[in-house]
Amino acid sequence: MRAIVGQHGSSVMASVVLLALVVFGAVSIDGFWSLINLRSSLVFASFLGVATVGQTLCALIGGLDLSIPFVVGAANVGLVKLLNDGLPSPVGIVVVFVLGALIGAFNGVLSHRLRGQSLVVTLGVGNAVLGLIQILVSSGGNSGISGGTIQGAVPQWLQSFATANHTVGIAPAVILWAALAALNIVLLRRTWLGRSLYALGGNRVAADRVQISGPWTWTLVFAASGVTAAMTGVLLLGYTGSGYAGVGDPYLFTTIAAVLIGGTSLVGGRGGYGLTVLGVLILTVLQTILSGYSLSSSAQEAILGLLIIPAVALYARSPHPRMQI
Repeated sequence: MRAIVGQHGSSVMASVVLLALVVFGAVSIDGFWSLINLRSSLVFASFLGVATVGQTLCALIGGLDLSIPFVVGAANVGLVKLLNDGLPSPVGIVVVFVLGALIGAFNGVLSHRLRGQSLVVTLGVGNAVLGLIQILVSSGGNSGISGGTIQGAVPQWLQSFATANHTVGIAPAVILWAALAALNIVLLRRTWLGRSLYALGGNRVAADRVQISGPWTWTLVFAASGVTAAMTGVLLLGYTGSGYAGVGDPYLFTTIAAVLIGGTSLVGGRGGYGLTVLGVLILTVLQTILSGYSLSSSAQEAILGLLIIPAVALYARSPHPRMQI
């Protein structure tokens, strides 16, 4: 048991926390195990889970993507604008994904050139992108944006995709998240590209000497983060039925919190998306419990924020991979 905990300490701790929260919620909150609550919780978890795909990859190479909430909001209102202009929904979604990838790639190139200053770079780029999108949408006259909100005819298939009341019993968005999770776990653990991310986050000098391209990897990882952020914006549009520029605001904190609480190092080289899935589930269950106790949104934010302190205290004790090479 000591050997297992030593090798998989992060996953063991996160699993124990998740189990404790589930037991506490089941005992103290009526309807915790109801089908409606489980379906709704999984839908909300899938939104956060898709958004954390990119954040996890960025953390593994030693960066963070603070543009995620802004790209989520930009994709959300931008897609409505494209649909209002008569663009077919599949084409509009592809356009949004491509733009998300380009924004992410720009973040990656610029962050790497500035010696990994991803926090400042992505925050600045994200603000600029969301502001530009709102300006472009506002130029549409009557169909423009008002108070950050834009109305439009959201396709019924997209609304069904992101809602829990689906004929198969589970929202397709949850199935999409499960597929992305499996793909990322296999990618990180079983492919040369995945191992390259760990190598780059563990020791950049060593990674460079074994011919791992830092600029190319940073660009690819941040481009993937841009795509998953745009995907989250599209899913949220299907869920709410209208565009809102601030829809991604909660993901500025929760994507980082899920990665950290799960046990992935924010300085690179250690962790994985399987751990992030645990972090997403922990946050989702905790928010369900806090909502069940009718706590205000401010109180919920305070409690979620306090979770970061013990998480940092626990995981910061483990030496960084570069200190073990």
